[in-house]
Amino acid sequence: MRPQVVEAYGVRLRPFRLDDTADVVAGCADPLTARYISGLPTPYTEADARSWIGVGAPGVWAGGGAAYAVADPATDRLLGAVGLSNPVPYRSQAEIGYWVTPAARGRGVAGAATRALAEHAFATGTARLELLTHAENAVSQRVALGAGFHFEGVRLAANPSRGGGRHDLLAWVRLADDPPGPAPRQLPDLPQGGLTDGVVTLRPLGPDDVDVMYRLHTRPEVVANQAPPVPPDRAAIERRCGLSASQWLTGELARLLILDAATGEPAGSCGLSVSDPQAGEGTVGYALLPQWRGRGYATRAVRLLAGWAFGPAGLARLAAGTVPENVASHRVLEKVGFRREGLLRGRLPGLAGTRIDDLVFGLTPDELR
Repeated sequence: MRPQVVEAYGVRLRPFRLDDTADVVAGCADPLTARYISGLPTPYTEADARSWIGVGAPGVWAGGGAAYAVADPATDRLLGAVGLSNPVPYRSQAEIGYWVTPAARGRGVAGAATRALAEHAFATGTARLELLTHAENAVSQRVALGAGFHFEGVRLAANPSRGGGRHDLLAWVRLADDPPGPAPRQLPDLPQGGLTDGVVTLRPLGPDDVDVMYRLHTRPEVVANQAPPVPPDRAAIERRCGLSASQWLTGELARLLILDAATGEPAGSCGLSVSDPQAGEGTVGYALLPQWRGRGYATRAVRLLAGWAFGPAGLARLAAGTVPENVASHRVLEKVGFRREGLLRGRLPGLAGTRIDDLVFGLTPDELR
């Protein structure tokens, strides 16, 4: 691919120029850019920007990749960068990446540039593009989905960390013959960002919910009803909250906080995992803090979650597993319409090599009360 100006979706892709230096520094010196792009000098200086414009970007082109400045078509002012790296000619494959200056964020620049370059690459012979994101970078994952990239899987220890060690990357892929438009999602966003029946509200779990989730999921009675019955440490809860948005976008799991609708106070949590995508089956789970139990909040939360699962999420069946002794949970499920389907003996791991029975309930759309 040779450098040429590409204009599409409200952005201009062009070669870098020396008068882009200040904007390149603004973008690459920003902590968010440095967090997700490996190998950037720290601190990032004007000399680094000039070296990239004069040597680095031309070198990418010479190596078979692409290094575009993303500019505003009206002013030609630099908004960010987008490019192709790691080309594999015999596979007609490359990796696409981008960054956006702090002043240009929130305007759809990354998505527009990614779509523009992807379509230009496909028109000039590329057959497959990969886009790699950090697991916690939900913003970049939304860019990938919006540009038509499908989640393919996890690249284990694919990227070196600045502090040493390595971390995983999520792989998103678009093929030349994929249909235009955003990639379909197994788990869509909640309407207006939440679900409510006027008494309880469900909203997506986030990084700021660590304290309440740790308080809830380390309670002895909550731990006793999970398998294995071992309380999570705080680091595990932090990771659970930090990756919640990513797991939702990849279609693996929707984690939600249960709130009292009147006060906004957290009452518990619930979740929907897509246990069998091909069969259209999901699995639900839930837990409440003690002060909110006995008010029907769990029943309301599961009913809201099931309605969304059968509606926008398009699932055909829900399952829930409980320990046989958890009568309160059985009642919640039965009030929503779940029916007992069977006892799976020794299905789950317990403590010290023991096994735990799993009492399974099932629900179909016509049974939802």
